[in-house]
Amino acid sequence: MDDDGQPAGLADITITDESTVRRAVAAAAIGNVTEWYDFGVYSYLVGTITKVFFSNLPPATATVYAFAVFAVSFLVRPLGGLFFGPLGDRVGRTKVLAITVIMMAVGTFVLGILPSYAAIGVAAPLLVLLVRLVQGFSTGGEYGGAMTFIAEYAPDRRRGFLGSWLEFGTLTGYALGAGLVTFLTWVLTADQLVSWGWRIPFLLALPLGAVGLYLRVKLEETPAYVQLVEKSESHQGTPTKEAFRLLFTRYWRSMLVAGGVIIAWNVTNYVLTAYVPTYVTQTLPPEDRISETASNLLQILVLLILMALITFLGRLSDRIGRRPVLMIGSVALVVLGLPSVLLLRAGGVGTTFLGLLIMGLTLVCFSSTAPATLPALFPTEIRYTGLSITFNLFVSAFAGTAATIIGALVLVTGDLNWPGYYLMAAGVVGAICVYLLSESAGKPLAGSQPAVASEAEALELLAERREP
Repeated sequence: MDDDGQPAGLADITITDESTVRRAVAAAAIGNVTEWYDFGVYSYLVGTITKVFFSNLPPATATVYAFAVFAVSFLVRPLGGLFFGPLGDRVGRTKVLAITVIMMAVGTFVLGILPSYAAIGVAAPLLVLLVRLVQGFSTGGEYGGAMTFIAEYAPDRRRGFLGSWLEFGTLTGYALGAGLVTFLTWVLTADQLVSWGWRIPFLLALPLGAVGLYLRVKLEETPAYVQLVEKSESHQGTPTKEAFRLLFTRYWRSMLVAGGVIIAWNVTNYVLTAYVPTYVTQTLPPEDRISETASNLLQILVLLILMALITFLGRLSDRIGRRPVLMIGSVALVVLGLPSVLLLRAGGVGTTFLGLLIMGLTLVCFSSTAPATLPALFPTEIRYTGLSITFNLFVSAFAGTAATIIGALVLVTGDLNWPGYYLMAAGVVGAICVYLLSESAGKPLAGSQPAVASEAEALELLAERREP
């Protein structure tokens, strides 16, 4: 580097291999497929899960308990982030991501072999809770690491596009889970689904996790992490206590800005994917409900539309910047959050689809852009730690609990518009934090060399930097 911190030659620029980048993106995304496959299966089987594990409770109360068990798993996610984040900065990204993907897959598999309440009584829901806690702990180290992994492999000018594939994995996993559950509800009777059919989707998570493990152990460390290690042969990483102190003293502004984006993004995500399927099939008055099959198919259709759009928006963020795309999503939440819920309440397949589509299009503004935005807020030596702790703190506190809180508020107040109010509030938080966000599109990550896709691009960059 020269005196101004600019690259002086090719040695100061990271040139990424295209095939390695593609494998890195696939390896990171498969973890999201695994996590959200489980999420989709659980969300769409909530009605069945209540009959299997909470059969001693009234249906409405059982549903709240089922969502509560789901939400409790988010309470340990910050602990997982606190454990796996510093570990990823200390021993490397690939080792930790290999551990988390197999933990998630095994947890989902174990859920599929648990005995029912009728078989072992209250021990059954307690075992479900234990499994969800283990999954929550492993997930705490998964997403922050996956964002770090892709961001540190991606060329600066393509980070938005490549980062969007991480959330393409999210949508894929959720669509797979939802699609399989829909197929099973179509071919099996209600009794068959409750007695044994519900187990099939959970059991299939194990081979999915094995694929993820294989992809991850085959990859080398990210260029940014290798550079960090090469700076000091005695690199030991930041101890957990020190990392925690640094985040809340030196990087607290980054944490708050990232947290606001995470709130807007993930509240929308969990309202759409965790709460709405039950809302339109059980919570609404009987005359305004749609069937579970119709709800599942509409959700899958919306997911497919988002999958078709997400990488294009990621590429767009590389061209026009992250902030404009994120701001559109935040403003859309404020303006369209309540109308989307009113469309769901109108009843009928057509209006339900429009409501879901509005939520989905708002969500994809965040999903396509945030995975490239958040890693830029933390330097290499503390990036995994910063992302894991920040992401899980805010998701656990404000997003993962959304379905439970909204469900309880609707139950207590009788106001069916609470999902809309929640979305609007998330949009306000998001807009404020996006306004405070520094634009990172096309720029190197903090603490890293510029990264390009080819030697020709590196020479072009050097020429640009040398121009007066």
